[in-house]
Amino acid sequence: MPKAILDLLQSKGLSSVDASTASCTIHIHFDKFSQPAGEEAQVDDSKIGSFLETDLHPGKKMKMNLATTTNGAVFLPHQVAESIPFSSNKLPEILNRFSLKEKSTEAEIIKELEECEEPAMEGEARYCTTSLESLIDFSTSKLGRNVNVLANEVKTGSQEYEFGVGMEKLADKSVVCYKMNYPYVVFYCHTFTKTRTYMIPLVGADGSKAKAMSSCHSDRSAWHPKHVAFKVLNVKPGTVPVCHFVHNNAMVWIPK
Repeated sequence: MPKAILDLLQSKGLSSVDASTASCTIHIHFDKFSQPAGEEAQVDDSKIGSFLETDLHPGKKMKMNLATTTNGAVFLPHQVAESIPFSSNKLPEILNRFSLKEKSTEAEIIKELEECEEPAMEGEARYCTTSLESLIDFSTSKLGRNVNVLANEVKTGSQEYEFGVGMEKLADKSVVCYKMNYPYVVFYCHTFTKTRTYMIPLVGADGSKAKAMSSCHSDRSAWHPKHVAFKVLNVKPGTVPVCHFVHNNAMVWIPK
């Protein structure tokens, strides 16, 4: 079993919601941005990790800050997870179950499950999984039963990285799943059509070596023209393939 999954099976029970990691929850995941950046928004590209597919060559340099969640949540048994409400119309019951006050910061994080109920973008399939079984079921329903599960090998933190030799295109289809900041393990999973997955070797400014997964989307014409990535890259929707690194709290499923 992949280490990315084994790490979430090591202990038992529920974790507290960590308000200090709110910025690492699903609202900053590059793939799901359809909203515009404000006209005066200050964009930190190191947190977006966006680049063009033509940048995929050794020597390209980027400052990156690949975030991760640290609340220590683990998978619940499938039957237990299924017994816990996971719907915005059950929010009072959920808050009561985890002893959270309605207007607390932790409650606001719980409310982000509403993101799971938004309609998918054109060319996208999405689902929030609440157990290991549902994670496997969704991913294999899109890719088939014979899959690999990959994750970044990059330490959390901000520094400049240089693209190294040996980058590799891994697949023409994938399912990317981001770990949400929730009392138990919930993954926001989705897949896009016309998307390629790459593994990119990196060399940090401090000399450290790493490997990071990236997704390159050929058709982003459905995205808002003021999407933050277009602002950073100075391109228009649907004109060129747009790529981004996945976060350290994500796992990438690809066909073998």
